[in-house]
Amino acid sequence: MNTLEDNLSKINTQIPPQVTLVAVSKTQSIAIVQKAYDLGIRIFGENKVQEMTEKYEALPKDIEWHMIGHLQSNKVKYIVPYVSLIHGTDSKSLLKEISKQAQKIKRPINCLLQVHVAKEETKFGFLPQEILDFVSETDFEKDYPFVHIKGLMAMASNTEETSQIKKEFDLVKDLFDALNKEKKSNVISMDILSMGMSGDYKVAIDCGSNMVRVGSSIFGHRNHTV
Repeated sequence: MNTLEDNLSKINTQIPPQVTLVAVSKTQSIAIVQKAYDLGIRIFGENKVQEMTEKYEALPKDIEWHMIGHLQSNKVKYIVPYVSLIHGTDSKSLLKEISKQAQKIKRPINCLLQVHVAKEETKFGFLPQEILDFVSETDFEKDYPFVHIKGLMAMASNTEETSQIKKEFDLVKDLFDALNKEKKSNVISMDILSMGMSGDYKVAIDCGSNMVRVGSSIFGHRNHTV
């Protein structure tokens, strides 16, 4: 059985220097996250607000906490004081709430627009054309002054068909490149392309991802009792 140190060593050999690793620590104990921190990890991803907040309060303060799950608007206020990046901004109303809560404490929040390209209806996000229209038509400095759009996030279909996964990631990369040709401001840039999880991060990197969200390949199977 591989240890956490073994898993991290293997992952680090497979991820190029220009790709940022987000260690998905959801359902893992504070002690395990601390061990990963001691091994050099500084960016952790969580999908539940309460769990992430508990870990933020208990663990070292130089950790970057990324919210990678579906975020409900009524939970935004709990994470704006400390969250480093919100991956799953999947609606205009959520962006509006993030900006509203961030303005209260005068702390701009970095966000990624979530693109819906997977076949499953359970996935959230904007359709690619919706994002193109949204970015071209929106005055972000006026409408979302405390949200800084840093790029895109996407999840591929849950399938063994590598060709389907690649097709979806390529579509998001094309969208990312198209948006990079748009006029930028101090509140919108296209620097981060967050694609790829434990099962498909190698394909995502080949397709141009520069941020991957890896959980089970680092920590093993999730501990659902935590």
